[in-house]
Amino acid sequence: MKSTKLTYLLAIVMAMSFAATGCKKKPTTPLTVLPDGRIGQRTDPDPRTLPGGDPVKPDAPVDSTGGHPLPTDINPDAMNNERAALAAHTVHFDYDSIAIRSGERANVEAVASFMKGAAPNVALLVEGHCDERGTEEYNRALGERRALALRDALISSGADANRIVTRSYGKDRKISTGNDAASHAKNRRGEFVVLTPK
Repeated sequence: MKSTKLTYLLAIVMAMSFAATGCKKKPTTPLTVLPDGRIGQRTDPDPRTLPGGDPVKPDAPVDSTGGHPLPTDINPDAMNNERAALAAHTVHFDYDSIAIRSGERANVEAVASFMKGAAPNVALLVEGHCDERGTEEYNRALGERRALALRDALISSGADANRIVTRSYGKDRKISTGNDAASHAKNRRGEFVVLTPK
């Protein structure tokens, strides 16, 4: 009799425990801001991976400005854009990384030096570019992180934060159309565009 009551009590406790915890819910796909500014569902199963499951290296947060907010009074589209002046100082990145390689530091220093000696009305656009692998959304974010990493490095080298803006082109502006390692390496880059008043 005692064991029957104990079994009955145990069954009630288990049933109540199950009812309280419920079934595990399937996680929903989070909403995100798409490149065109709309709110929608992420197309990548996980933004921390590229197609094929390659993990993103956590070099820096996506929205980092390194403590130096982007200036809002510089509009690259309303200014003269001079690409040739600093084209030789383009910085290239490793696959899926925003880390500036030690061999590329001289390019960053040269651009910072140029900006320190430039007239006060001269600004700089730092463009982030990617190779063709990954989704449009992923590459826009990676391109922006690359541009911000370069901006932070320029500021650390003495360039004025109030004269440097960034823009990501993701995989839209490839300079090499091949589908091999050498072409991908050329496309993973940060470019510097000199901005002057019109």
